Amino acid sequence: MSGWQALPDDLPPEVRHFVEQLRQLKDRTGLSLVALGARTAYSKSSWHRYLNATQPPPRQAVAALCRIAGLDTTDAERFGVRWELAVKAWPRPAAPARAAGGEAGGDGERYEDDPTLPWWDEPPGKGATGMNPLLLTAALLLVLVLLLGVAGAVASG
Repeated sequence: MSGWQALPDDLPPEVRHFVEQLRQLKDRTGLSLVALGARTAYSKSSWHRYLNATQPPPRQAVAALCRIAGLDTTDAERFGVRWELAVKAWPRPAAPARAAGGEAGGDGERYEDDPTLPWWDEPPGKGATGMNPLLLTAALLLVLVLLLGVAGAVASG
């Protein structure tokens, strides 16, 4: 695999095999990381992390790469199985130290639960609403602004 940096020696075999296969698939496309990022919903830096085994890729990223590489359905499903095995074995980062007044673990806990969880979702059971408090606050502010707009329009005739 010329041109790729060496993978860490302590990677589990499932992760090593998956990342090596992912690298071969990326090489098969002939695309640079910038071009791959432009053709998928994932940035150049995200692809760099995925292809150097510093972060597991989301299933959707793997599916996008399979599609771009022209894999048939059977081969793409095989990649999905390799992804599942790799994500289960992927080394977890050490939990960050507890921030003053913050929740222990922060994003590290989310990673432990599901490495492909989008930033706007909370893991089930983490909050009463099941959604990110920041997203909930933004939605409430939007409703307030709309109500003020309607009230202003009614008042001005």
